[in-house]
Amino acid sequence: MDGKIDYRDDGLFCSGHVACGGCAEALSLRVILNTMGPDTVAVVSPSCTAVICGGHPMSSLKIPVFHTTIESAAASAAGVRRALRARGKVDTNVLCLAGDGGTYDIGIQALSSVAERNEDILYICFDNEGYMNTGGQKSSSTPRGAATGSTPDGKRTRKKNMIEIMAAHRIPYIATASPSDLNDLAAKVEKAKAMRGTRMIIVLIPCLPGWGLAEDSSVQTARLAVQSRAFPLVEITDGVHYRLQTPELCSPLADYLTSQKRYRHLDAAEMARLQADVDTDWSMLQQRAQISPA
Repeated sequence: MDGKIDYRDDGLFCSGHVACGGCAEALSLRVILNTMGPDTVAVVSPSCTAVICGGHPMSSLKIPVFHTTIESAAASAAGVRRALRARGKVDTNVLCLAGDGGTYDIGIQALSSVAERNEDILYICFDNEGYMNTGGQKSSSTPRGAATGSTPDGKRTRKKNMIEIMAAHRIPYIATASPSDLNDLAAKVEKAKAMRGTRMIIVLIPCLPGWGLAEDSSVQTARLAVQSRAFPLVEITDGVHYRLQTPELCSPLADYLTSQKRYRHLDAAEMARLQADVDTDWSMLQQRAQISPA
C-alpha cells in the first residue's frame, strides 16, 4: 500500500493485547474498530480474535464485547441486534468477529441462517486459513497443498469458496480485504457500515507461526497474496454485482508460496497445478465482473 493510512484512530483498540508480535490481525482490528466507531457492540467467537480481545474487565477493546460459542457467533450477533432494537437503539452497530474455523466450518449453519433472514449485522472473518489458535490444524479455508498440523504432507482439497457461498444467499454486501491495503479495508468497512442487512468482509491474516513466517513479514505476505491473485480483492452487492480489483503489480504464485514454510514441500509440478487453480478462479471472477448488471 502506498501513501498515508486514511482513517482516524479514536483509541478503540488498546495496547497491551496478547497478539503475536507482528500479527496483522491486530493491525486490521485497529482499523476496523476505529472505522466502526464507539457506538458498536462486538460479538466474538472462540478464535485468535477472542484471545486478542480478552475478557472483561481487561478487554483490549473500548466497546462492549460479548464472547459466545464458536458455532453460534452469527446467531448471537443477530440476538444482540434484536435486543438493541427492542430497546430503541437501532443505530448501534453490531459487529461479529470470527476466525475461518468458526466461519467456514463450525459456524456456517448459523451464518447461513442469519444470511437467509438478512439479519442486520456486519460479520468480519479473519481468515488465517487454519485452526491456528489450537495448533495449526487445517480448516476448509486451508488452500490445497498447504501443510498443517493435521495435513503434514499438504491438504489435498481446495479452499472452500466462501465468497460465492455467501453471494448465493444474495446478502447486501460481501467483500474481501487485506492488511496490505488499510485504506481499502477502511473504505469497505465504512461502506458496509452504511448498509443494512447481513454484510460480510473476509480479511486475509497470514499467521506467523502457522504459515512459517518471520515476525516482520505478515503484511508483505498479505500483499503477495493479492499481487499473485491467490487472494483476490472483490466486492459483491446483492449477490450479483461484482467489482474486482486488479492488482497494480502482479507476481507469479511461486513468489507467494516460496515465502512460506507450509508450501516448502511442493515440487514444480505441484506449484504449476496451484497456479492453474489461481488462474481459473481469477478468470471466473473477471467474467462475473464483466457480466454484472449495471
